Amino acid sequence: MNISTYRPLNRRRFLRGSGTMLALPWLEAMTPVFARTTKDQSGPTPRMGMFYFGTGMNMRQFYPEGFGKEARMSRILEPLEKHRDRFTVLSNTWIEHGGGHDGAYPFATAIAKGEKQQISPDQLAAEIHGKETRFPSLQFSVKRGTGFGSQALATISWNRQGVPLAAENDPKTIFDRLFRPTNAEQKARQSDEFRQRSSVLDAVLSDAKTMKKALSQTDRDQLEQYFNSVREVEKGLEREINWSEKAKPKPDLADYGNYQEAMSPEGNGKFIYEDYAKLMYDLIALAFQTDSTRAITYVVRTELAGGVYPEFGVSKGYHSLSHHGNDPKNLEDLAFVDTIYMKHWAYFLDRLQSIQDGAGTLLDHTMLGFSSGMGIGHSKTNLPTVLSGGGGLGINHQTHLQLRENTPLSSMWQTMIEKMGVEVSEGFQDSRGPISEILS
Repeated sequence: MNISTYRPLNRRRFLRGSGTMLALPWLEAMTPVFARTTKDQSGPTPRMGMFYFGTGMNMRQFYPEGFGKEARMSRILEPLEKHRDRFTVLSNTWIEHGGGHDGAYPFATAIAKGEKQQISPDQLAAEIHGKETRFPSLQFSVKRGTGFGSQALATISWNRQGVPLAAENDPKTIFDRLFRPTNAEQKARQSDEFRQRSSVLDAVLSDAKTMKKALSQTDRDQLEQYFNSVREVEKGLEREINWSEKAKPKPDLADYGNYQEAMSPEGNGKFIYEDYAKLMYDLIALAFQTDSTRAITYVVRTELAGGVYPEFGVSKGYHSLSHHGNDPKNLEDLAFVDTIYMKHWAYFLDRLQSIQDGAGTLLDHTMLGFSSGMGIGHSKTNLPTVLSGGGGLGINHQTHLQLRENTPLSSMWQTMIEKMGVEVSEGFQDSRGPISEILS
């Protein structure tokens, strides 16, 4: 390249080429070498869910008393007693870049806020199983969108380019997307949308290829990354078109809540959280039962905002309670609220256990990992970490397992994705390897 004649390429002009604009991230070479997929899947269909509880929990009343299958349930975990053989509390987990209120960023990737993110475990599983399902993965949250850049991150799912995937928080919207049939008008509108999006992709690619000849090798490499991102969008569009011709499943809703009305935690004066929690957990169960997807993430509680609702009957928000100052009332209220969340979790496990799935139940064939970006006192150690389900996939639950001090949370994610069929060849995140003590 002749430096004397070089003129820097304006990125806005590039993205607006041919009169169109495609809002894609600026990419770097980010293809991890640690993950490859197995070609053959035998046995039951595996599913996985990752769940985030923002702002930690009252760890002084969280861990069971003692270790092993005979451990005595703590106050907070007492609602899970009937499922003691179907979950394991993992003591001593930590996130190196956790603590404070940015813990949702490294939660699924071990990458700190402000650093280039990498693909999250759910998306590694989606690359395998998404070929068989209507939705490669689903992102749920108590807050809509991504919240990217803020401390109240609304998603824990990141694609292969390290871009956060937006979450949905309205049960009706989710239900409609999963199960509501499209009418003739919607199909026509959908067809128009498909054609428009395809035209935009063609125009942007054509414009970018014209520019390629005038670029340096470094810029060509960057442009190739851009092409990769466009191809990802193209693949998504193609699968949408293919699945649009296939009828959506019709689940039996005889024992389920009402999905006819919108219910969002944001700005809804009539909002009852228990109703909302059950609707969201039931949607996850229905999505897995109908094989609409096999990988789901859910931000149950974000950092800072929310976490406590009027029917809980406590006077402070969750974040305020977490700054307990060793005040007995604050610690009591924290434990009380945490117990409510575990009652909802028990409801979720009940639902999955009640659904037959092949030779076992849906809970037998589904792994659910929950934790937080902090423990108590905004620490990054001793996180509230529990792995539930998956007994039919080779998870041998211990009720309460004491891990080595500061075991990375990523070890739980590695355990789960390996059971999903993702083979780890060169080390996964900062994991020390799968948790062998719970593997059959």
